[in-house]
Amino acid sequence: MAETALIAADIRDRLIAEPEVILEDRDLMRALIAANERAMGANIVDLRGIAMERLEARLDRLEDTHRSVIAAAYENLAGTNQIHRAVLRMLDPTEFEGFLNNLGGDVAQIMRVDCVRLVLETAQSEREPALARVDEVLCVREPGFVDRYMAGGRGSSRQVVLRQTQPDADTIYDDAGDWIRSEAVLKLDLGEGRLPGMLALGAEDPHQFRANHGTDLLAFFASAFERAMRRWLA
Repeated sequence: MAETALIAADIRDRLIAEPEVILEDRDLMRALIAANERAMGANIVDLRGIAMERLEARLDRLEDTHRSVIAAAYENLAGTNQIHRAVLRMLDPTEFEGFLNNLGGDVAQIMRVDCVRLVLETAQSEREPALARVDEVLCVREPGFVDRYMAGGRGSSRQVVLRQTQPDADTIYDDAGDWIRSEAVLKLDLGEGRLPGMLALGAEDPHQFRANHGTDLLAFFASAFERAMRRWLA
């Protein structure tokens, strides 16, 4: 014993001088507690040890929660910046045709979606030839189409709906409907006396838009888009 104490004297002196070295090492503390329990024998219940185990488990849960909160905060900040950049880019064009082409190009890339469709309802049976140049973005449908499509047979009054694509998705996505797997559909109020519109954001990833995802940022984007469209329609 004396020889062991002499060999460990330098380590002992350091631990006495800096006890926090042990306290901050979780594995070392576990080893010391386990050695103490073995020394007491199996017939003694160490209430302090049990309390420490419970506190340690609670600390682990708090650390996991802390990491989750930080990750969610960073994700929300990134999403906010993404929507802000998309809105600013959306406002750049000075002509309506450029506005629509920009929507299906740069704005879609910023929002990381694979397909964008703007659906406008009209009671006119004939379509203006000028609209053929923006067929990849603009869809013209009969009155009542927006509410039916957003409801998906279930009935919905929400401004933003996130879901996997419905069987009738090809009515707005055309050929892209074969590979679009999830979508965010945003109902548009285009002003008094006008039929409603709809903005559809389609993604090939079936999990990009889920019903349990938050919709606040997309609702903001829809509100900004409504205001831009009202100016063009005026």
